[in-house]
Amino acid sequence: MTPLALIHLLYFVSVLPSTYTQMSSFTTPAKVCMIQNSFQPGFVAEGDYVIGGIFPLHYNQEMPDLNCTYRPPPVKCNGFDPRAFRWAQTMRLAVEEINQSPELLPNYTLGYKIFDSCAYPLTGQRAALAVLNGLSEDDSPICSGASPLLAVIGESGSAQSIVVSRILQPFGIPMISYFSSCACLSDRRKYPTFFRVIPNDDYQVKAIAQLLVRFNWTWVGLLRGDHEYGRFAVQGLMRELQGTKVCVAYQEMIPLLYNHQAALEIMQVMRSSSAKVVVVFSAEGEMTPFLRDYMTQNITGIQWVASEAWVTASVFTGSEYYPYLGGTIGFGIRKGQISRLGDYLQTVNPEKYPDNVLVQELWEALYGCSPSPPSGSMMTPCSGLESLLEQHSAYMNTSSPRVAYNVYKAVYAIAHSLHNLLICQPQNGPFGNNSCAQEDNIHPWQLQHYLQEVAFNIGGEEVDFDLKGDSIPYYDIINWQRGTEGKIEFVNVGLFDGTRPAGEKLLIQENRIIWAGHRSEVPVSVCSASCLPGTRKAVRRGEPICCFDCVLCDNGKISNETNSIECTFCPVDFWSNKDRTACIPKKVEYLTYDSLGIALTVISVVGACLTLAVFGVFFYQRNTAIVRVNNSELSFFILFALTLCFLCSLVFIGKPTSWSCMLRHTAFSITFSLCISCILGKTLVVLAAFTATRPGGNMMKWLGPKQQRAIVSLCTLVQVAICAAWLIDAPPFPSRNTQYERSKIILECSVGSSLAFWCVLGYIGLQACLCFVLAFLARKLPGNFNEAKFITFSMLIFCAVWLAFIPAYISSPGNYADAVESFAILASSFGLLFCLFAPKCYIILLKPEKNTKQHLLGKEKK
Repeated sequence: MTPLALIHLLYFVSVLPSTYTQMSSFTTPAKVCMIQNSFQPGFVAEGDYVIGGIFPLHYNQEMPDLNCTYRPPPVKCNGFDPRAFRWAQTMRLAVEEINQSPELLPNYTLGYKIFDSCAYPLTGQRAALAVLNGLSEDDSPICSGASPLLAVIGESGSAQSIVVSRILQPFGIPMISYFSSCACLSDRRKYPTFFRVIPNDDYQVKAIAQLLVRFNWTWVGLLRGDHEYGRFAVQGLMRELQGTKVCVAYQEMIPLLYNHQAALEIMQVMRSSSAKVVVVFSAEGEMTPFLRDYMTQNITGIQWVASEAWVTASVFTGSEYYPYLGGTIGFGIRKGQISRLGDYLQTVNPEKYPDNVLVQELWEALYGCSPSPPSGSMMTPCSGLESLLEQHSAYMNTSSPRVAYNVYKAVYAIAHSLHNLLICQPQNGPFGNNSCAQEDNIHPWQLQHYLQEVAFNIGGEEVDFDLKGDSIPYYDIINWQRGTEGKIEFVNVGLFDGTRPAGEKLLIQENRIIWAGHRSEVPVSVCSASCLPGTRKAVRRGEPICCFDCVLCDNGKISNETNSIECTFCPVDFWSNKDRTACIPKKVEYLTYDSLGIALTVISVVGACLTLAVFGVFFYQRNTAIVRVNNSELSFFILFALTLCFLCSLVFIGKPTSWSCMLRHTAFSITFSLCISCILGKTLVVLAAFTATRPGGNMMKWLGPKQQRAIVSLCTLVQVAICAAWLIDAPPFPSRNTQYERSKIILECSVGSSLAFWCVLGYIGLQACLCFVLAFLARKLPGNFNEAKFITFSMLIFCAVWLAFIPAYISSPGNYADAVESFAILASSFGLLFCLFAPKCYIILLKPEKNTKQHLLGKEKK
């Protein structure tokens, strides 16, 4: 058996017999109750009907020695809590008001018996067992008749309420808690006699979850007490955070029996974590020693989010707390007004209660002196008549009572229920045979029936209970701000109304909030900084979803929102900008009249001008030997075709259109076919001219001017027919190429029919190859000006250019393909022009003496 369980058992056994005999009274009418132990109440008053009160008048415990060779002494309670003492005085005030009221319980009085729970379940159990013994334990009451106790006001902590409620449950005694908010207590099967005037924690965790989401705190720490309240609250908050962007960085638990070393370990976790927001579900008693150690560690920069259990704890209002707790925000229970409370608290002093130990401890806590200091004590004696001042806020803070107001409502709820029970009309009662309770023999379960149905108004607020014993979910949003003399003041900055529609429950005045560090800006608590537009979140492997890296969107994708999960594709004709935040129209490219286009245009025009110049020279010298010998008609046709070849390259420059696409391919193919056909005719003529000098040679009669024109026309018409079929079947057309470079739209001319395109080029290549072979065969024929040599060179250059063009064209996109094709046209045209006509022009212009028939025939006189 654990030490805690042993103490539990010792106290239960020592006190239970007196209560157990009360249960036995139903079968044994006159059995004397024997008191095994005594636990004196803090305050007691006689009345017709007695109610109990249990308050955490101390917040720390000192466990006794567990040496079982002697009877263990009682648990020693340390750390007097003036705030809880005020709650107890509020209960006394409410009872006195009710007893003086002519309307509520006339002719009847309430009595009370108030005990200290020391904010601990074990000592709370001791108080519960003691309160069951009636008004006076010394009287040894006869265990018969109705219960000496009708109801209990208590407890503060949920863990203590669970213990007390379970003890009271067998006796059917209802308990109204003023400060226990654990959602677990709403289970009517486990706690059928439990009521409360504080909202269920289910609403508080909903409010805290909405607060975290509201301020974008996605990386938070959780701190809780070692009890049911903390456990259920954390479970509820984790449930509410599912589906949100909020993650929990760590969960830590403050030991129920405070341990300094364990607290330091928790603080080290808080110090090292990047979570700057810490949500705390704990009672004031546990937080007091923890925060004192926290201050000694000099940890700052934490934004505390407090539960209602300690968000209005006046023990933390001292100026020394502000650097560490200033800016705390949390949800406090609804405040109210108790008009006589301030004056009533002033009447409590050691002179009026000379034998009350609690009053003496109050004076010690407020003034640091004792009206009756123990012998040998170092404490200064005081008169006990000192005035209670406003600076004693832990006790005298009555401007906005919250927990005290709950105590006030709880007492009035019992009084109204008892009043309704006593005014019951015979034959209209709720019990068997429509009977009413007997006023001199009222049982607690009868009072609970009326308590479940009670509804009354106090201070403008409607008080009632739902089927689970819960009250209306309403919270004030409290912010800890610097007040006078540097002390902490609790400022109301909003509210949470659980009765409002979803999305409207949380109302906050953000401009009134002062955050941790006395700053006006909302603190940032994230595992990873927000991903700016243009990036997306990439979750880190093995870490919560709140921890991520920001990855730049890929080309062609954008994100225009913060913390985008995915990047979206831009439409087909759009591309992402440099920052990946917007889609902009793609840049449209084609071979324009820019640097490359202008260069090709100049070369094309220069080539055409040179060709025309040669044409002019030849026309002017048309009667000279070198022009006549080399077939002037075919030469003029070649120069005309070359001029068209130079000019057709211009069609490749500019924005592609339907007409320009059809024209550019057909124009260059037909003009080159015309040019090569003329060269082929000239090659045949050269071969025929030389073979004519041989015996039996009769070729020239088949290659007269008409036959030459027919050959040229026929060869050209074949190309024209191919082009016509191409244009009819699948003509070239302008297209938008986005495959080569997705960030651009390349306007180009699609060939339409690839077969027709390669047939056109193949036919030109066939002509060129045939011409090259014939010229190559005639290259060594005699003569001073054998044109076959120049035709061979020209065809060699032509074929080399177009063989190089094919792979370059295939591998070049859009405007570069057009530039490559245009360059091939110009290069091959210049090759034909220079190889065929440069030697002739040289003789015509620079060596006119060689421009004679004799020189060309090799019959020149020596």
